[in-house]
Amino acid sequence: MTNKGPVSTFIIKNYKHFNAAALVDAAKAYEKHLADGKKMMITLAGAMSTAELGISLSEIIRKNKVQIISCTGANLEEDIMNLVAHSYYKRVPEYRDLTPKQEWALLEKGLNRVTDTCIPEEEAFRRLQSHIFKIWKDAEIKGERYFPHEFMYKMLLSGVLEQYYEIDPNNSWMLAAAKKNLPIIVPGWEDSTMGNIFASYVLKGELKASTMKSGIEYMAFLADWYTANAGMEGIGFFQIGGGIAGDFPICVVPMLYQDMERTDTPFWSYFCQISDSTTSYGSYSGAVPNEKITWGKLGIDTPKFIIESDATIVAPLIFAYLLGW
Repeated sequence: MTNKGPVSTFIIKNYKHFNAAALVDAAKAYEKHLADGKKMMITLAGAMSTAELGISLSEIIRKNKVQIISCTGANLEEDIMNLVAHSYYKRVPEYRDLTPKQEWALLEKGLNRVTDTCIPEEEAFRRLQSHIFKIWKDAEIKGERYFPHEFMYKMLLSGVLEQYYEIDPNNSWMLAAAKKNLPIIVPGWEDSTMGNIFASYVLKGELKASTMKSGIEYMAFLADWYTANAGMEGIGFFQIGGGIAGDFPICVVPMLYQDMERTDTPFWSYFCQISDSTTSYGSYSGAVPNEKITWGKLGIDTPKFIIESDATIVAPLIFAYLLGW
């Protein structure tokens, strides 16, 4: 352990058992995975962007400690929303005590609650809408088609949003990713605010659905990317939360191996999931890593970690360790 700062030193000294020890083990194995010349995917579920994970994730991107990201449509857009409307967000620390009437009052104020934080609809969603619509429409007129994240990259790199920046842009993971043109997979993008807005334009006849590349095309892109980057040893898989952000991309390996009959496809070569989902009653997102062996996703010797805790606490600490903080 060389060149480690106070955060890393603290967790090494104090995190000795249970989920704390699993955090340290996972961080060390992630670091070794990269040191061995292998690549890593990070998957983002939940409300990680609204939880401002970008403060540490952006640096992980800049320092080349992740090579591809899979995220929900919500995480794709909410990082940008926080970038342009942060001062309008409202924190509700007493969210557990809210009555239905109090929740309705937040809606009437245009505040959409995500746990303890309310996203301001007018300043966040609508501030982006006119700009992204123009980019969508321009592509359609030219007969061009792009993935959801590519449209977001175009908007960020065009500079049209700089007038609205309300946080240090270095803390936006989407801006960091756009500058690197980092590959992103966004399964189920339609299940997001911008996805809903795009669908509304399709319903009104103002856009064609075909202008947006689909989830099947995302899987095809990921299959090509995995094949080109996995080498003989595979890619690492660092999963934050459960759901489609992780379930979709992890299936690329059994698809290539079984359905495409490419039996030389390597398994994922590292696996860590941060989740507080209990493993019961068919809770796939909370399935223990060994179960994934039976689906042809992980091998017998794949380093496997599961950290049953709050990702907003765990992920920044692991990222801090990787960055030497």
